[in-house]
Amino acid sequence: MIVLVMTTSSSGPFKGHSSWVSLQPSGDKASLRRQLLAERQTLVDRHARAMQLQEVLRVWLAGRDDRSVGTYWPIKGEFDTLPALYRWSEADDKRQIGLPVVHRQTHQLRFHVWYPGCEMEDDAYGIPKPKDTLAFEPTLLLVPCVGYGNGGLRLGYGGGFFDRMLAELKPRPFTVGLAYSHGHVPWLQADAQEAALDVILNEDGVVWPTSPR
Repeated sequence: MIVLVMTTSSSGPFKGHSSWVSLQPSGDKASLRRQLLAERQTLVDRHARAMQLQEVLRVWLAGRDDRSVGTYWPIKGEFDTLPALYRWSEADDKRQIGLPVVHRQTHQLRFHVWYPGCEMEDDAYGIPKPKDTLAFEPTLLLVPCVGYGNGGLRLGYGGGFFDRMLAELKPRPFTVGLAYSHGHVPWLQADAQEAALDVILNEDGVVWPTSPR
C-alpha cells in the first residue's frame, strides 16, 4: 500500500540523481528545459520510477469521482499515463479517457476518446491521436511536466500549448502535473501567462499541494 505524502526530490525511494545539484538558479528556461529533457531521457532507473508513478497515479485516482479524463500521448521520455488510466476505466464502463485532437481547419482543440486498440493517426506534429472517435469535455486533465517548482508551477516545452488548451476548455478541468523527482526546480518562476497546476505527482507521491486535497 502506498501512502501519498508531500515529498521533495531528495527523499523517497527514488532520490534525485547527482546531476540535479548542478542546476543553478537562472532565468534561462530554454537551457534548463534542455538539461532536464536530457536528464529524463538518460535516467538509468526511469522504468522503475515509471512503475512507481503508475501506482501513485492509480491510488490518487481512486480518491476522485471523475468519469472523464484528458491525458497525452507520451513523447521524449514522458511518463505514460495510459496503463494506469486503462485500469481505472475498467472499474466503470462510463469512464472515458481522451487524447487531444486539434482540428486542421479551425485549430480548435477537443479531447477524443481513446481505448486500447482504437484506430490512430498522426497529428501535424507526428504525435498519434485517436481517429474518428467521440469528443468529450474532460473534468480532469493530466499534464506532462519537463520540470516543476513550488506552488504548482510547471515547466513545459515552451510553446504555450498547455495554457492555450486550458483557455479553450470550458469549464476549466482540474489539472494534475506528472513528472519524475529529478525535475524539481525549487527556484522556478512563473511567467505572467502561465497557470499553476492544481496537483503535482511524482514517483514519491503528491508533491503539490503540501496538504491533502
